[in-house]
Amino acid sequence: MAPPIELGVPGQIMPPASAAVKFAQRSEAEGFDAVWWPDHLMGWHPDSMWTPDLTPLAEHQPNPHVYFDPAVMMGVVGAATERIRVGVCVTDLIRRHPAMAAQTALTLDHVTQGRAIIGLGSGEQLNATPYGMPFDRPVARLEEGIDVMRLLMTADGPVDHDGRFHHLDKAVLGLQPYGARPPEIWAAAHGPRMLRLTGRKADGWLPTKLGPAEYGDALTTIRQAADQEGRDPDAITPGMLGYVLMGPDAETVQRLTEAPLVRALCVLLPAQVFRDLGVEGPYPDGSGFHDFIPTAIDRAESLRIIDAIPPAVVRHYAFCGTPDEVAEQVEEYAAQGLRHLVMWNITAFGDPSLARWSFGAMSELRKRLAS
Repeated sequence: MAPPIELGVPGQIMPPASAAVKFAQRSEAEGFDAVWWPDHLMGWHPDSMWTPDLTPLAEHQPNPHVYFDPAVMMGVVGAATERIRVGVCVTDLIRRHPAMAAQTALTLDHVTQGRAIIGLGSGEQLNATPYGMPFDRPVARLEEGIDVMRLLMTADGPVDHDGRFHHLDKAVLGLQPYGARPPEIWAAAHGPRMLRLTGRKADGWLPTKLGPAEYGDALTTIRQAADQEGRDPDAITPGMLGYVLMGPDAETVQRLTEAPLVRALCVLLPAQVFRDLGVEGPYPDGSGFHDFIPTAIDRAESLRIIDAIPPAVVRHYAFCGTPDEVAEQVEEYAAQGLRHLVMWNITAFGDPSLARWSFGAMSELRKRLAS
């Protein structure tokens, strides 16, 4: 029998900040293991989609791009809690120079007394290009950036590094880790190259949801890479970021999968995923990671994107169903090796009136999965 799964929840991303602290404290009291923040300058949804006819949220929130800085919130919440871990899922080393990312990670390590997790990925174009930052060779930048972070976090004195993207000349970080080892780095990996990178360099794996069998195969790739590098494969935490879309009955769940904002969350899925599901998808000849900049999407394009993402894609990308059905789906991943699930509740995107119910359902879901 697989051991219980650690369960994380999303941290509050918008004002008031005091509510984010209270939510994290309540999550800690209820037994959740971690609270995670995304790192976005720009949200997933186009402004042209943020209208009352497509989402009631537009009447309560002025735009879809309201995000706290995750590192600040990790520190604030970490200082106000005692047990729960805090993480970012995920940041990148395009917007954050590896030296600054290392200093931030070590600072969070001290503020939280060893409870910070630094989730890293190759980034998305929507958070880089509109702000004048490069988005070329993002995986190579990440790989070298992790090396720079590790070098600075573990060195006893000044260090040099002459790389493709970063150059250090007698650079130093005098701040040492809080405990015996630096804060953990988890990688958001999907493709073969990123999976191997995770095995060679990361302490945890944090992909978005993929099929159970595919998850197991990818985890095998990670463990093989770790073994080849002389690392302990079992020391790498197999995690996952999973959207959770729950309703009290099948009819409600179906309605939620049809909601425009919920369907739009799938826009960054690779074109191959859409093809595997028998649909063309919004970018059949490209990738949402490269072609989707929300602030550049007009109303007609927004509607086209929504129409190109049927509810079946939502059911693939999210844990969908009643609480009992979602628990059964998660248990399939536990059997494949999953040990830490970040349950990203997106029910309110489909129906804000279910927000309170869904948070209660998440607590019940935690009790079942933790038993």
